[in-house]
Amino acid sequence: MKKWTGMITNLTMLTQFGLSLVTPLFLCLALCWWLCDRFSVGTWIYLIGFFFGIGGGAVTAWKFGQSVLQHQKRIETEPDGKKKKKRVSFNRHI
Repeated sequence: MKKWTGMITNLTMLTQFGLSLVTPLFLCLALCWWLCDRFSVGTWIYLIGFFFGIGGGAVTAWKFGQSVLQHQKRIETEPDGKKKKKRVSFNRHI
């Protein structure tokens, strides 16, 4: 059962990572669409919005990745800062 928990956790993290990449891009392109519709700005604004969206997605993904790595380090170490010893168990149950 532990395998399934780990797999679901990893799948959730991968999905969150993907959403962190795509959401800023969509928000910037939606803002560009609104600017074009409301103020009749030229379509060149979509290029600027695209680059800002990609940049925002990259920064968000970087911060998300760093927080996941910190969380994994926290799990692997004990509260006093020492590395946890891996326990050997021979009675694994399914």
